[in-house]
Amino acid sequence: MRLKRANLLIGGTIIICLIGFALLSLVWTPGNPAKLQILNKLKPPLIGGLFGSDQLGRDVASMMMIGAWNSLSIAASAVALGGAFGSMLGMTVAARGGFAEAVIMRANDVIFAIPPILSAMMLGAILGTGRFTAILAIAVFMVPVFCRVTVGAARQIWARDYILAARAAGKGKFRITRDHVLPNIANQIIVQATIQLGLAMLTEAGLSFLGLGLAPPAPSWGKMLADSQTYLSQAPWLALFPGLAIALAVFGFNLLGDGLRDLLDPREAGR
Repeated sequence: MRLKRANLLIGGTIIICLIGFALLSLVWTPGNPAKLQILNKLKPPLIGGLFGSDQLGRDVASMMMIGAWNSLSIAASAVALGGAFGSMLGMTVAARGGFAEAVIMRANDVIFAIPPILSAMMLGAILGTGRFTAILAIAVFMVPVFCRVTVGAARQIWARDYILAARAAGKGKFRITRDHVLPNIANQIIVQATIQLGLAMLTEAGLSFLGLGLAPPAPSWGKMLADSQTYLSQAPWLALFPGLAIALAVFGFNLLGDGLRDLLDPREAGR
C-alpha cells in the first residue's frame, strides 16, 4: 500500500511540476528563446543563463520551458483525440459484435502494425510537417490501444446482471452503453490515458528529433536533442537537459498511471 501511494505521490509531483513549468512559459521565460546572440554561443550553465546557451546563443532554459509546453500540448491533444475515437470504437465493438467487430478489430491490427514514425512520414508528405501532423500521427497510433482496452473492459460490464435487467426494461444498446458501460469503464480509460501521455511525449520527441515535428524556430525537446549531436564534446548540457526532461516526464506519467490504477481499481483496494 505504501508503494502504491508513493507511486501516486511521486508521479503526481513530477507531472504537476511539468505542467506548472509549461504553463509558466506562456507568461514568462528568463530570456527570449528566439533571440540569436552569436557572441554568447555555447556558454555553460550559470554563465550563459541558468542552463547555458546553444550554438546560436539562445537561452536553453527558455527553450526548455517553451519546449515543455509544445511537447505537453501535442501529447495531450493526441491522446485526447485518439483516446476518444478509440474508446468509441471499443464500446461499439463490445455492444454490437459480429461484422462490426471483425472490421474494426482487423483495421486496428493494421494501424497498430504501422509505427507512428512511419505514419508521420506519410502524413508529412501529404500535409507537411508541423503541430497538426504530429498530433494526427500520434493520435492514429493511440486509437487501437484505447480500442483494445475499452473492448476488454466493456465486455466485462455487458456480462453483468444489471445489464440484463436494463435490456429487459427495454433499453437499447446505445442507452446501455451511455448509462451503464461508459461510467463503469471510465476509470480504466483515464488510467490508460495517463500512461499513454508518457508514450505520446516520447513519440513527439522522436518525431521532432527526425525533423517531423514542430517546424523551427519553435523549440521542442526532441529537436533540441537533435541539434545537440554536433556539439556533444563542446557543450554536453545541450543534450543533458532535454534528455533528462524527456526521461523524467515519461517516468512521471508511468508512475502516475500506476498509482491511479491502484487507486481506482476496486480489486486493488484490499491488497
